[in-house]
Amino acid sequence: MVAFMRTVITFLFICLTLETTYCSRFAPAPSPKPESVSPAGAPGPHSESPHPSKAAPFSAPGPISESSEPSIAVPESMRRIFDVTQYGAVSDGKSDSQLAFLTAWSDVCDWDGQPTLLIPEGTFFVNPVTFQGPCYNTYPLIVEIAGTLKAPSDIHAFEEPSWIVIRKLNNFILTGNGTGIIDGQGKESWTRPRCRGKKRCKEYPHSIRFQKVSNATISNISLLNSKCFHISFLDSSNILMRGINITAPGNSRNTDGIHLSRSSDINITSSRIGVGDDCVSIGAGNTNIGIFGVYCGPGHGISVGSLGKYNNEEDVAGIIVNNCTINGTTNGLRIKTWPGPQAIKVYDITFENIKMINVSNPIIIDQKYCPGHRCDSDISSVGLSDIQFRNIKGTSQTASPVSIFCSPKVPCKNIHLRDINLTYANGSTSAESSCFNTEGAYLDMKNPIPCVKSTSLTY
Repeated sequence: MVAFMRTVITFLFICLTLETTYCSRFAPAPSPKPESVSPAGAPGPHSESPHPSKAAPFSAPGPISESSEPSIAVPESMRRIFDVTQYGAVSDGKSDSQLAFLTAWSDVCDWDGQPTLLIPEGTFFVNPVTFQGPCYNTYPLIVEIAGTLKAPSDIHAFEEPSWIVIRKLNNFILTGNGTGIIDGQGKESWTRPRCRGKKRCKEYPHSIRFQKVSNATISNISLLNSKCFHISFLDSSNILMRGINITAPGNSRNTDGIHLSRSSDINITSSRIGVGDDCVSIGAGNTNIGIFGVYCGPGHGISVGSLGKYNNEEDVAGIIVNNCTINGTTNGLRIKTWPGPQAIKVYDITFENIKMINVSNPIIIDQKYCPGHRCDSDISSVGLSDIQFRNIKGTSQTASPVSIFCSPKVPCKNIHLRDINLTYANGSTSAESSCFNTEGAYLDMKNPIPCVKSTSLTY
């Protein structure tokens, strides 16, 4: 009876210090006093800014500030650090630490409080791992990477096209604290023959894949030399990414920095991405995506797409790219769709306040996107509408910095270009623009010379 009363009193004391919502989820249980960890804030709701388009039901997300993440008072008894080296991980850069990581994760996921999976300083070689939820954390679960993770360089070490998978987690924080590095060791993959057109070809792994993750913050971490995409999201929501540094050579194939698919309410802020493909690629089924303060280059720019290649793709809407710098890339701001019968809608897209530095194609809508030129059709069925480019300035490496090639089957509607000033970098030729198959286009451009009128073109 004494033990029972002590447990009840402890429970009531904790409830007085916590938010009511957390009390309803907390069940008292005795636990040993764990190691301490610095409190971390949970991801907060996304602030929103009015979107210029009135036609779309989505409102574009705004950048998230530190102050928007409320700190949560976590009782000392509810915190615990799970250091992978205490489970057998070795920081020599050679010994496989996969089992140690997975064993530590099992204990992390079972901890009813605020667990921290700690990967300390040092270099850890890790074969493919999956951090699977759901977990029992009452407070934000933390993964802290202070050291360097190295992937196997051999493509045959991967049964699935992912190296690190984080799946089915809610209320989650991943931080590198400015020192953490995820090294995909992808150099050998970039020199292998292309898979395009081959039926039997092993898909290269993404460095880290988030699937069905919600209410998460990913911050202050570096990724290097992935074999394919560095970071990818699938079926995820309410994610804040900030302070992300992604680096791969400009000639490394398919090494997108961040790829999004079927996700919503994701903000990418204050990050630097230089890769061999798209810095950020926004695939099918995404809504309410914000990209703020990103430096992109080298690479292929920031892209919506490619879209329309596969059956059962979903619409894309509510995208804003703001206050970014794009330097030395093959494309700048791009929307790309495949020819074919797949009919989805892409609308409420805004690119604004962008600085271009020697970009080959600063503004491009390409509805005849077909790498390899092996498409059965030349005409896209993807409908684009309510697309805004505003305050885009800088230099172009080509004489045609604005190219709008829409589908003759589904012409682009309400394409607005305002305050555009893109000059040809060599200075000897005036820059021009081209526009095909648009309806309701509004062009307010200082440079290049605006399209006199929208022109229809049969491919």
